[in-house]
Amino acid sequence: MSEKEIVSNKQQEKDGISRRDVLLGMSAAASMVYAGSASAAASKEHDHSKHSTQLTDLMDAVNNCTDKGRRCISHCMVSFTEGDTDLAECASKAHEMMAICGGFAYLVASNSSYVKEYAKVCEKVCVDCAKECNKHDQHKECKACADACDDIVDAIKLSLA
Repeated sequence: MSEKEIVSNKQQEKDGISRRDVLLGMSAAASMVYAGSASAAASKEHDHSKHSTQLTDLMDAVNNCTDKGRRCISHCMVSFTEGDTDLAECASKAHEMMAICGGFAYLVASNSSYVKEYAKVCEKVCVDCAKECNKHDQHKECKACADACDDIVDAIKLSLA
């Protein structure tokens, strides 16, 4: 670097901002304004109706079922730690239901074209889970899981009929 360039750089450091920095900043600001106006114009023409689930009642039923299943499994696990394995099949069916309903929730939320096909599997798993959980309806968590599974079966029939 020449002595003249060193003096110039020191002067810029002293002054704070160079002409080049100002021009770069103005260019960046202009680009952002242009991009923002283009984005705003595009969003006015963009259809947002499919950005959330179209099957809200079914989505609520799926979420309720997974919540109740989580509670049922937790209850079963406490029984296991106390040495009681009578709820093993209940926990197993609730575990299967959680896996299937978890995937189904994603499909319903995203308005997937696979919802109807996957609903058949979800319905069958929920029927099996409800049947097993009803064997233990003296436990409020098992009863709530069975009821939630029955609700999702009804919601599938109502939403996808």
